[in-house]
Amino acid sequence: MGKIFCILGKSSTGKDTVYRELLKPKYKLDLAEYVSYTTRPMRDNEKEGREYHFVDKIRYEDYKKDGKIIEERCYDTVMGKWYYFTVNDGSFDTSKNILLIGTVDSFLSMRDYFGEDRVVPLYIDIDDRTRLMRAISREDKREKPQYKEMCRRFVADSDDYSEDRIKMIKKDNRFINARLKKCVEEISRCISDNVT
Repeated sequence: MGKIFCILGKSSTGKDTVYRELLKPKYKLDLAEYVSYTTRPMRDNEKEGREYHFVDKIRYEDYKKDGKIIEERCYDTVMGKWYYFTVNDGSFDTSKNILLIGTVDSFLSMRDYFGEDRVVPLYIDIDDRTRLMRAISREDKREKPQYKEMCRRFVADSDDYSEDRIKMIKKDNRFINARLKKCVEEISRCISDNVT
């Protein structure tokens, strides 16, 4: 039976970059991808089916009505309510190891749904100053920067990823993403250790 490796971390810690690196053949991890869903608008340089499946509120409600949502989160943003959710859409092949990006809440929900022995947290961390600089740099590159929403996410992360909440994941799989290559190599070793 395969494992589900869940990358967790505050905004601008490099989760998407680490995710894409770990899927490269050079790491020989043979991980299947799972792409979560969201109702938020697509950002510049994002692509449908890569970062997220971007759906409207009606499709979200259809998934919910059909009982296909495994876990969900709602954020009251400066742009309105945005939903992020995991759908049992046939992507969870129990014979494969799967890599996905989530939050503490999504990890806990998936652990309850699939079982503690199947879902492995991979927590990526970085100091707040570096995170803020990365976030500003990312917004600077957007056609229409959303600094207010960036600040809201940055502040909300303090509560969402407090040390008490991090302890809820019950594993010490914490990786500092100050140097991408080192961080990815450490996570790659952790994944290898958990599948053998």
